[in-house]
Parts: sequence; structure tokens; C-alpha cells
Amino acid sequence: MPPQERIVYGPVRSRRLGRSLGINLLPAGTKVCNMNCVYCQYGWTRGATRYRAHGTGWPTAQAVATAVAGRLTRAAETNELIDRITVAGHGEPTLHPEFEDVSTRLREVRDRLAPGIPIAILSNSTTAGWSAVRRGLAVYDERYMKLDAGDPITYARINGAGPSVTRIVDGLQGLPPIIIQSMFVTEETHQVDNSTEGPVTEWLKVLELVHAVAVHIYTLDRAPALESLRPVPRRRLREIAEHVRAAGIPAEVFAARGSFRA
Repeated sequence: MPPQERIVYGPVRSRRLGRSLGINLLPAGTKVCNMNCVYCQYGWTRGATRYRAHGTGWPTAQAVATAVAGRLTRAAETNELIDRITVAGHGEPTLHPEFEDVSTRLREVRDRLAPGIPIAILSNSTTAGWSAVRRGLAVYDERYMKLDAGDPITYARINGAGPSVTRIVDGLQGLPPIIIQSMFVTEETHQVDNSTEGPVTEWLKVLELVHAVAVHIYTLDRAPALESLRPVPRRRLREIAEHVRAAGIPAEVFAARGSFRA
């Protein structure tokens, strides 16, 4: 899937979010992320975080509000079904230099034109400790926050260099209710594999610390950056979900639909 060229796209059919109207806050056509996940459908991160420092290429808060308002108006005129308005895009949306302002304006547009549709955000959780980002996240109805590993070695192998797991967990604590989204992957050599007992045990420990209201467990559905990766079997995903439920946290499994062939 190529990076998005527009602010608003879809709605797309999501395994977790239904018919989701996507909102891309990132510079058009460019992946901007501060992680380098082996499973990323947009490929490896290659110096894209420079956009954060220079503040170039980002859509303005007004441009986002105008684009979303126009799209919601058109949907209302045609009785188009939209289950969610989801801030996602091709990278990490909270890196937007005006993330708090963008989020506030997006909420205002939704409240005015489509008050029945929840606003969601998909985030990699790395900026959850930043004050302005925390205020922006509080605007959303649903916060889907990434947490793929609980120990530093597995984290580094899955998500690449970036903030420590401890820093991410600290940032997630104290946010309004969050749903954790966790991608499980494996490969033949098991050099990259967060689905075995050891990594899952460490992941479960940090899950309890962040007080998630639910956990979404999923595996590869599209070709990843690391070509040797493989989806985790549905049976193993269900076992992991049972461990989560045993800890008193609701868990749901979203296995691959088959668009990615191992």
C-alpha cells in the first residue's frame, strides 16, 4: 500500500474499526515515523523524522478541518455509512507539530457534522508522555496505542531503535482509557519473534501496568518491511488472548484475512 497523498481517504474496511474514514496528518506521500517496525507495510523508515524538526510538508490544522468537513458533508448527502473517523496515515500522527490544535479542530468538525461517529486514533505510543500530545489524545473517543513487546530485546527486534519500553509504559499510564494494539510476528529462525512464551510473559507484565481497557491482537495482513517475517498462526493468537483475559483484560483476535501470503 503506497503512502497517502491526501488528508482524507476511504472509508476503508478495517479488521478492527469497520468502515473507517482515514485521516492522514503527515506530509503527502512520505512515511514519517520515529520507529522502524519490521512489519510496517510502508517499508523501512529512512530519515523521515526530519520533517518533525523542520516542520515542513505538514497539513495545517485548518486544512485538516476543511478537508474532513467537506468529506463528512458529502457522506451525509449520500447517506454513506461511516463507522469511525480514524487518524492514522503512513507513520506516526502525533508527530504533527500542531497535533493538539489539529485534534481539537477535528473534534469540533465531528461534533458539528457527524456527532454520532466516534473519532479514533492509531498511535505507536512513543509520544504519549509529551504534554501537548497527551492533551491532544484526550480529545479522541478511542485511543488505539501500540505495544508489541515488554522487554527491551524483543522491543528492539520488532520496533527498532526508539524510546525505551519503560518510557513508553510510563507515557501510557494516566491517559484516558486506551486500547492496546499488538502485532505478533515470527520467522523461521526465530530471531524476530514476539509470540513465544518468554516475550509474551514480559508483554503481559507491562500490559497490566498501563491499565488497558482492552487489547487487540493481530498478525500480518500485508507484505512487511522484513521479507522473512511470517504471520503467527490463529491458534497461537488465541492462546495469547487467553493469557490476557486471565489477567482480567478483554482481548480480541484479528487474524490475517489472507491478503498477505507467507
